[in-house]
Amino acid sequence: MESKIKGKAWIFGDDIDTDVIIPGKYLRTTDMQVFADHAMEGIDPDFSKKIERGDVVVGGNNFGCGSSREQAALALKYAGVSCVVAKSFGRIFFRNSINVGLPLMEADIECKKGDIVEVDLLEGNVSVNGKHFKGNKLPDFLLEILTDGGLVEHRKALQEQNK
Repeated sequence: MESKIKGKAWIFGDDIDTDVIIPGKYLRTTDMQVFADHAMEGIDPDFSKKIERGDVVVGGNNFGCGSSREQAALALKYAGVSCVVAKSFGRIFFRNSINVGLPLMEADIECKKGDIVEVDLLEGNVSVNGKHFKGNKLPDFLLEILTDGGLVEHRKALQEQNK
């Protein structure tokens, strides 16, 4: 994981629930490409066709609320989203994102679709068009999990260190 992320903004509002991030009818697979192909389909059916690897999703309050489906974070990650920035997150989505290695930043930023968003995970800052916004820096132990690529990879790295 890169600690400095730069990508084009995709704007979504408040209360984006996991059902619109990845609709339930796609949950019976373990194929990450299916998740990627249907990411955000519940709110923007063409999202997966338009997003470019490295883009940043920007949400409002309570992004990722709703059911506890880990597939929501996986769908965004495998669709090419490099980071999700939102005013606040549903707590289970937040933890699922960390667990699968999808970076996020809690910050109240101002931007438009297509603006270039720069996120500095180590400093907890976000910049858009020369404006700087202070976010909530993730604790070091969560940054370590993200750096390792998610919780499973982090546990493997810890086991290797302890040999």
